[in-house]
Amino acid sequence: MTASPEGLPAEVSRRRTFAVISHPDAGKSTLTEALALHARMISEAGAIHGKAGRRSTVSDWMEMEKARGISVSSTALQFNYRAEGSDVDSVINLVDTPGHSDFSEDTYRVLTAVDAAVMLIDAAKGLEPQTLKLFQVCRHRGIPVITVINKWDRPGQAPLELLDEISERIGLTPTPLFLPVGIAGDFRGLLRRGDEGAPLEYIHFTRTAGGATIAPEESLTPAQAEAREGEPWTTAVEESELLSATGQDHDQEMFLAGQTSPVIYASAMLNFGVRQLLEALVSLAPPPGPRPDVNGGAREITEPFSAVVFKVQAGMDAAHRDRLAFMRIVSGEFERGMVVTHAQTGRPFATKYALTVFGRERNTVDTAYPGDVVGLVNATALAPGHTLFVDKKVEFPPIPSFAPEHFAVLRAESAGKYKQFRKAIDQLDSEGVVQVLRNDIRGDASPVLAAVGPMQFEVVTARMLTEFNVETKMDNLPYTLARRTDAASMDELGKQRGVEVFTRSDGALLALFSDKWRLQYIEKEFPKLTLEPLVATAD
Repeated sequence: MTASPEGLPAEVSRRRTFAVISHPDAGKSTLTEALALHARMISEAGAIHGKAGRRSTVSDWMEMEKARGISVSSTALQFNYRAEGSDVDSVINLVDTPGHSDFSEDTYRVLTAVDAAVMLIDAAKGLEPQTLKLFQVCRHRGIPVITVINKWDRPGQAPLELLDEISERIGLTPTPLFLPVGIAGDFRGLLRRGDEGAPLEYIHFTRTAGGATIAPEESLTPAQAEAREGEPWTTAVEESELLSATGQDHDQEMFLAGQTSPVIYASAMLNFGVRQLLEALVSLAPPPGPRPDVNGGAREITEPFSAVVFKVQAGMDAAHRDRLAFMRIVSGEFERGMVVTHAQTGRPFATKYALTVFGRERNTVDTAYPGDVVGLVNATALAPGHTLFVDKKVEFPPIPSFAPEHFAVLRAESAGKYKQFRKAIDQLDSEGVVQVLRNDIRGDASPVLAAVGPMQFEVVTARMLTEFNVETKMDNLPYTLARRTDAASMDELGKQRGVEVFTRSDGALLALFSDKWRLQYIEKEFPKLTLEPLVATAD
């Protein structure tokens, strides 16, 4: 990758960095691969569990992901896409996020690294709890959202009912760019909307075997569409005009301000509507811009190199046992091999091994620009929220940890494996897989793990065994709440029944409580104690 003659601003203007957010089973990993298929990154799409003769999803690389059909980790993809009528390629940086609510903290980290989000909604189920939580994070961070109503090839709700639900439940005005021709379960194609809802064209799709290849498209005029489809077409036209009458036409300023959301109906499994989503991302989603720093200023994209680490992952390649730190480039030009400064320690950091990653597949990257996501190999000193920079010092705000709700003691089954056990705990902690808590009473041999959801514990025990060959035993603890406290409050809290105080690996003191009633009682009886809430999912 080399800079164009126009320089850095031209490279940045070509980039679109976004994440896909959804509830589990809405088709997120399937959509990710459908996008890669349309960008000619892969020749054949997979599907969860390899259904209908298709391969397993390439972006799900953990054994647990393949077995359960869920995304546990975040996968970063980069590909080029040339939009219709353009003479230059756009560079798409897509970060596939965990859908399961137990891993919402990982998704939150990803949303600190993107400029836009695609909200994926199941046509039959509508807005679901995890989607709502993640949308609130997008709103909090000012991230514009494009909505995809997926699985239109299966029975589902009426198109306008789904739009009403989006408007009523989250206060976001949906502005469809396309409307489906045919009810959910009879997906024939898309009506492309123009000014005041007038139909511009009909895009008719043809199914391919198992949806494993790009679905052929045929463009018809409105008159041809009416002659071919009849009532389904006229219904779509009427719905489009109705939406315009209520002001539900795309407005770019309102979209970027987070007030409206362009909508596309699709079937990721059949590759229907996927090209239309790519076109919308290129034409509507914002390119990378300035990023706020800890001092209240902003790092402009044209300033010297800087980047923020948003994800650390080990075990992606069992043959090498390495550790990747994913960084989002904020400013300047990155060149592999450059020596940067780690803001948290002030120490130099060499970037000799820099990669782009697609599932288990890796490619060396020599040059990258703001908006790009690059994986740094063997970055043992880096953790989520850390800053890297060159020349002019900058530090970006840390990524807050979520309030854990599940707690358990972890022990090695064999005392002879204690050294590997400690190494594994330290690694998983630094990656942010779980929060690790310790106190003098329990000791280092029995650390307490704190998690947003219990499935995070399953990831820990599975990776302990497969990556470090350590069998472990997990015992749940009777705590449900955590609050940040201080050294002055420790002694009194330690005397209370149903309370235990720990030190987290980042130095924070956390008090764990058995239930909210115990917490309320202590707050009432000891009002001078420090008990501060931690970040929750929608904060």
